[in-house]
Amino acid sequence: MKDIHKQFMIFKEEFPELYGKYEEFGREVHLNGGPLPEKVRSLLKVAISGASGHQRALETHLAKAREAGTSEKELMHALLLLIPTCGFPTFMEAFSTFKGKD
Repeated sequence: MKDIHKQFMIFKEEFPELYGKYEEFGREVHLNGGPLPEKVRSLLKVAISGASGHQRALETHLAKAREAGTSEKELMHALLLLIPTCGFPTFMEAFSTFKGKD
């Protein structure tokens, strides 16, 4: 996946060793942290990003989930599940990101 955030690209350029360790750790957790299949891991990352209000992370994880074959309906369902636990305003922020609107 291409980098979609300018600040992240700057971080990678300025701190290549730190980024390498961060990337290695992330890959290890994602691939070998447990038995969940790729699509489920992707949906969880979408939900976690949306619930935490991290728009840039949500943008990234939506793109990765789509690359992993997650459908728009599956993504929308994951975001709708935010409403009962996190509240409607949190969902609306994530929904705006999902729809590509600020």
